[in-house]
Amino acid sequence: MKISIITVAFNAVQTLAATLRSVASQTHAEIEHIVVDGASTDGTLDVVARHGSHIAKLVSEPDKGIYDAMNKGLGLATGEVIGFLNADDVYADEGVLERVAGIMVGNDLDALFGDAEFVNPVGPSRPTRRYRSDRFCPERIAWGWMPAHPSLFLRRRIYERFGKFRTDYRIAGDFELVARIFHGGTLKYQHVPEVLVRMQTGGISTGGWRNTLLLNQEVLRACRENGISTSLPKILSKYPAKLLEFFHR
Repeated sequence: MKISIITVAFNAVQTLAATLRSVASQTHAEIEHIVVDGASTDGTLDVVARHGSHIAKLVSEPDKGIYDAMNKGLGLATGEVIGFLNADDVYADEGVLERVAGIMVGNDLDALFGDAEFVNPVGPSRPTRRYRSDRFCPERIAWGWMPAHPSLFLRRRIYERFGKFRTDYRIAGDFELVARIFHGGTLKYQHVPEVLVRMQTGGISTGGWRNTLLLNQEVLRACRENGISTSLPKILSKYPAKLLEFFHR
């Protein structure tokens, strides 16, 4: 099984090398690593030149935002399974993609997802929070739950059936996609109870109260546009459980 991994980057000179090395070190035999760069000006492409000999496809050009860049990657992907790894994230170990492929083939899955750890850039060996994807199921979309996106792997046929990311979302386009494809309960999926990805804090979805406000506004909109009955209090009710993730790592 070929797995396509899409990395979207913009001015990621400080973090991209670790991401590239993480994919290059995976033991799975068939990996197509696609890097979509938004015309970086900080030396990101120099990092690609030094650490990206394994990269199958590289695009570097202006885009209309992160979901436009992700869609460019989807248009280039030829793998049977597709995953996204951000330019400041790494896989938990060298065997992640091999295990993902084995489980998806063995159980004929449409989707697989695991947990993710948030780490501080100045102390990456000490996780600050564990994102528990096992709390997600289609019935909980109305409460704003979704799997950790970098730990989510989908068959390419799912994108062909449901479409790509909507570019009119600024911060919750991944949630909208999850709502669109999982609502209705037709996908065969499995949660793997282990950390698959380590993510640096400070990304767009964890970047302060303004981003949190926008995120929840877009989550509410995504539910309504996909026919999922919800409300803002219902969506906000998940936060006590999320706070516990800081204490149960």
